[in-house]
Amino acid sequence: MNATLELTGLGPLYDALRRAGYTVIGPTVRDEAIVLAELDSIDRLPYGWGVRLSPGGYRLRRRDDGAAFAHAAGPQSWKPFLHRSRVKLWEATRTEDGFEVKDQPPAPEQLALLGVRPCDLRAIAIQDRVLTGGRHTDPSYAARRGGAFIIAVNCTEPGETCFCASMGTGPQAGPGYDLALTELTGDNGLRYVVDVGTDAGALVLDGIGAAPAEPGDVDRARAEVTAAAGRMGREMPALGLRDLMAGSLDAARWDDVAERCLSCGNCTMVCPTCFCTRVTDTTDLTGDHAERWQLWDSCFDPDFSHLHGGDVRASAKSRYRQWLTHKLGTWHDQFGSSGCVGCGRCIVWCPVGIDLTVEVAALRAEAAEAADQSTG
Repeated sequence: MNATLELTGLGPLYDALRRAGYTVIGPTVRDEAIVLAELDSIDRLPYGWGVRLSPGGYRLRRRDDGAAFAHAAGPQSWKPFLHRSRVKLWEATRTEDGFEVKDQPPAPEQLALLGVRPCDLRAIAIQDRVLTGGRHTDPSYAARRGGAFIIAVNCTEPGETCFCASMGTGPQAGPGYDLALTELTGDNGLRYVVDVGTDAGALVLDGIGAAPAEPGDVDRARAEVTAAAGRMGREMPALGLRDLMAGSLDAARWDDVAERCLSCGNCTMVCPTCFCTRVTDTTDLTGDHAERWQLWDSCFDPDFSHLHGGDVRASAKSRYRQWLTHKLGTWHDQFGSSGCVGCGRCIVWCPVGIDLTVEVAALRAEAAEAADQSTG
C-alpha cells in the first residue's frame, strides 16, 4: 500500500477501531509517567506532555503545544500486551479416577496498538521471530499477535537516551504497521499524515473518509522525521557489535560494570525484546488442584541458570556479560539480528544509571588498545 492520507484528529480513527471490535491500547498519563493502557476515550492520550530522560532518571514535562506523541519511550513497551507476564498453561483436578487435566487455550483478542514507536515496531518483529518464527510457537503470543492492529507513530522528538538511528530501527517506521502516523503541530491544531501499510489499514481509513494528504504536509512530515535522526541523545553504531561481543569475553570492563550492577533485572523487564520465561507449578492446600503457569524471568536472577550443584552464572559480572553479549552478539546467531532496538529504556530504568552505549564504547576502546599493543 502506498496511500498517504491526512487526519485532523484521532477521534474518528479511535471510534472506527472500537466499532470494529478492537480494544484500543495507547499512551496515557498515570503515576507521573506516560504508560500504556486501555483507552476508554481518545482524550486519554497524553496531549501536551513530554519527558526528560537521563541514566536512571525519568520526569514528565509540560509542552507548549498539545502534541499527543511528542514523548520518548516510557517504562513499558508493548511486550506486556503481546507476551504476557503470566500465562496459565493448564490445570489439573483430582477425580475418583485420577486427575482431570484441562489445557488453557489462549483467548482470542483484538488489540489495536495506538502509538507504536519505530523502535518498538522493530521489537515486535524481533519477538515475532523469537516466539513464532521457529519450530515451536508460543500459542499465547501468537493468539494476541494475530489479532493485533498496529498504528505506528514516526518519531519527531527523540529523547536524551534514544539511539534508534544508529541501530537502524528509527525514527522512521519500518514495515509491519497497518497505519503509520506523523504528528504535525501548529496554529491550525494537530494534524496527522497517515501512511497506509496494509489492506486492513486502508479499510479502516475508508470507513472514516480520510482525505488525501496535502503535499506540503507530507514534505514537512518527512523532513521532521529526517531531522529527528540527527537529534538522538545517544549513539551506538551497530556495525561490528557481534564480533566485538565475541572478542570481549575477558575484557576488564566487565569487572567495572559489575561493581555498579545491582542484578535487579530492571533492564530485562523494560526491554521490548527480552523474552525469557520460567514454568512454575502450584497446588492448593488439599492437593486436589494444581496449575502450571508460565512467568517472565530474567537472566539476572541467579536461579535462572541454576543447575544441580550450583548456579552457572553466580556473579554479577557473569550475568551482566551474559545479558549484553546475548543482546548484541549471539542474538545474531540465534535469530539473525541484534536484540537491541535503541529505545534506551534499559538506561533510563537502571537504578544506578548503567548506560549500555557507554559500556559498548568502553569495550570498543579496550579492544582497540589491545589490538594496538599486539601489533606495536
